[in-house]
Amino acid sequence: MYTVKVLALCLISCCCCLGINAKLEERFSWTQLTFDWPSAETETEAKTSGHYIAENNLPLGVERWENKLFVTVPRWKAGVAATLNYIDLSTSEKSPKLHPYPSWEANKLPIDVQPQEQKTPAGGRLDAEKAQDAGIQLLDNATIISTFRIQVDACDRLWVLDTGLADILGNPKQITPNSILVFDLKTDQLLRRFAIPAEQTKDETFFANIMVDVEREQCDDAFAYVPDLGAYGVIVYSYRDNKSYRVKHNYFHFDPLQGDFNVGGVNFQWTDGVFALAVGPLKPDHTKDVYFHALASTKEFKVSNRVLQNESHVNGGESYHDFKLVGDRGMNGQSTAEAYDKETGVLFYTQVNKDAIACWNINRPYTADTQGLIDSDSHTLVFPNDLKVDSTGSLWVLSDRMPTFMYKELDQTAVNYRILTGKNRDLIKGTPCEQ
Repeated sequence: MYTVKVLALCLISCCCCLGINAKLEERFSWTQLTFDWPSAETETEAKTSGHYIAENNLPLGVERWENKLFVTVPRWKAGVAATLNYIDLSTSEKSPKLHPYPSWEANKLPIDVQPQEQKTPAGGRLDAEKAQDAGIQLLDNATIISTFRIQVDACDRLWVLDTGLADILGNPKQITPNSILVFDLKTDQLLRRFAIPAEQTKDETFFANIMVDVEREQCDDAFAYVPDLGAYGVIVYSYRDNKSYRVKHNYFHFDPLQGDFNVGGVNFQWTDGVFALAVGPLKPDHTKDVYFHALASTKEFKVSNRVLQNESHVNGGESYHDFKLVGDRGMNGQSTAEAYDKETGVLFYTQVNKDAIACWNINRPYTADTQGLIDSDSHTLVFPNDLKVDSTGSLWVLSDRMPTFMYKELDQTAVNYRILTGKNRDLIKGTPCEQ
C-alpha cells in the first residue's frame, strides 16, 4: 500500500512538473492568406491580372496595438495583395481575412509587376538579381511598397520600414528608396515619411527590421534603429531632427561558422548580419542598453543607446569598446528576432534551428544554464520568424516555414502559417528566466 501511495504521489508530482511550462497557444493559422477585398469582383480581377497569387503571400512580421494585430507580407514574389495588414482581435475565426492598413490604396503598387520565374538558390535574397530602379514618384506618401518588420511605440505610433522593393526573388524593382513611415494609430494618418539617404546604403544593403527607442513622456525625442543585415551596419534615425546616419562595427557581421541552417527538412546557408534588436529598461542614469545579434550567429551583444545616439562619438573612432559581448546561445542558437519585456525583465527570442522560443533574464549572466526554453514544436514552430511583447504582458509569435517557401514549395493543403500567443509570466514559469 505504501508503495502504491508513493507511486501515486510521484505521478502527481511529475504531472505538476510537466504543467509548469505553459505552451504557446495557437491563435490563428492559414494554409494560404486571404484578404478582405472591397468586393468579389475586385478579388477576381486581381487574380486574373496576377496582382494576387495566393501562394506568393507569406506573412513575416507581427505586432499588436489594442484590438489590432498587424501582420506584414513582404513582396518576395509578385502577386502580394497587401504588404501591411491587420487582424481584428475580436474575431472568432481561426483563419481570418487580412485587412490592409491604412487602406487598400496605400498598399497598391504604383507600377505593374508581373510574375517571373523565381530564382532561389541556397543564398536566398543574396543571390537575387540586382534591383532595377523603377524611378517612381509616389502620388501618396502613405503608399507602402514592401515591409518586413514593424513596431508600435509607447506613443501609439506605428513605425514601418519600407524596403521599396518588389518581386525580390523574381525580377526585383526598387520602386522607392528605403524609407521609414510613421503612422498615428489613433487616426490612421501618416505622420511622416523619411527616405534613408542613398549614401547611407551599400550595394548589399538589405533592411528588414526596425526598433524604436522612446519614452511616452518624450514622444518627439524618439530614435529608430534600422539594422542592415546585408551590409553589416545600423541606421540611427532621430525623429526630432528628422535625420539619420550610419553606424558600423565588427559585431554587426555574421559568424562564418554559424551560417548553416536546417529548418523543416531544408538545408541552406545564409550570411545575414545584424538583424534582431531589443531596447532594454531605462537605467538610473537615464540610459538604456540596446541588445542585438546577427542572424547567422549565436552570440548576443549590447551597446548603450547614449552611444548610438551620439553621432560624432559613435562614428569618431573612439567607440569600438563601448560595444560589449553579452554571451553565447550555444550550438544551433541562431535567432531571427528578440523582444524585451519590462514587466519580467526577460528577453524573449526565436531559435530557428530548434523550432523553438527561448528566454533570458537580463539580470543574470548570459550562459547556457541561464537560457530558458519556452516552447519547442517541430509542427507549429517551424521557422519562428518574428515575435513581439505587447502592452498587456503577452508574447506573440509568427511562424511561417519561410525556407520551404523560398527553396522548395509549400504544401497548399496543409497549415503553413501560424500566430501563437501566451502570457509572459506563465511562459517563464519553471525556467531559469523566472526571478
